[in-house]
Amino acid sequence: MWPFGQSTGPAARSDLASPAKATSGEGTKRKRHIVQTTVTSSVTFSGTGLHSGRPVRMTVRPASAEYGIWFKRTDVRDSDNMIPAHWASVVPSRLCTLIRNDAGVEVSTIEHIMAALAGCGVHNALVEIDGPEVPILDGSSSRFVEGLIRAGIRELAEPVRVIKLLSPVEYREGDAFARLEPANGFMMDFHISFPDPAIGTQNKSLDLSNGNFVRELSDCRTFCRQADVDAMRAAGLALGGTYENAVVVDGEHVLSPGGLRRADEAVRHKMLDALGDLFLAGAPLMARYVGHKAGHAMTNKLLRAMFDQPEAWRLETCDHNSAQRLPGVGVRQADLPMSA
Repeated sequence: MWPFGQSTGPAARSDLASPAKATSGEGTKRKRHIVQTTVTSSVTFSGTGLHSGRPVRMTVRPASAEYGIWFKRTDVRDSDNMIPAHWASVVPSRLCTLIRNDAGVEVSTIEHIMAALAGCGVHNALVEIDGPEVPILDGSSSRFVEGLIRAGIRELAEPVRVIKLLSPVEYREGDAFARLEPANGFMMDFHISFPDPAIGTQNKSLDLSNGNFVRELSDCRTFCRQADVDAMRAAGLALGGTYENAVVVDGEHVLSPGGLRRADEAVRHKMLDALGDLFLAGAPLMARYVGHKAGHAMTNKLLRAMFDQPEAWRLETCDHNSAQRLPGVGVRQADLPMSA
């Protein structure tokens, strides 16, 4: 958990993250939900990259306190294959979030697994992956969430620290903007507008404390217009996209079998993406995020603007009351939507 800059400590750079001992007994009960966490055991996901179309295998492994989230490219052996899941590692990319280390090794489409880690309250993990792109699975975070809950979430010995917004920070491009505001918890407001009637204009506000991410957002899939699919494939993108791992619309029609999982699935997915991108701050945010026609790049530029204004935020240890207002507290298998 290192929001000030990229971690270079020996724990973060080791090839194998070593989990610290979980707290136990009365101390655990007293400290519950105010200490850092990791997964109890490793969990593996296999699938296809959305844009590359290549098969990929990814394993989330336990890590020690203060490790943060790191990706390890196991197929890269002649270069530095460790990439921090960190806002400063993000490089411009079309239609997804891509991180790259100083050696040029990269991993793309990390937003859905990052949202799952944030939404399940997992602060430390080593994500091993044998290719350049995270598997798309069903286009949402639900299978990642299910796997993380099945693996178990264990407490570590160090306290959780949060980034508390003290004053608003905003980034604008034309009529689109992303903003962070002070809040007593983590909330999100999002607005989207698309010409296709199947999407149209959608607005959503959510308090993402406790298991609300899992219940309200985790099963919402990435979406696109059929015309965009044709253009992306002509440009060599979306090679792994299907009607089963994305919601595809054409005018007023939803082309994906079974239609929408929720009437406002599109704006909910944008919120899912934003949560994953914001977790690249290196610690949970105590703030309200407002997105108006915002996307991956804008959210990253917002984080950069925030860290350029040190007077606008403060890093503080999370007490019990504050912890109850963060995503991931008390998440259970029963929280997963039926569509997952």
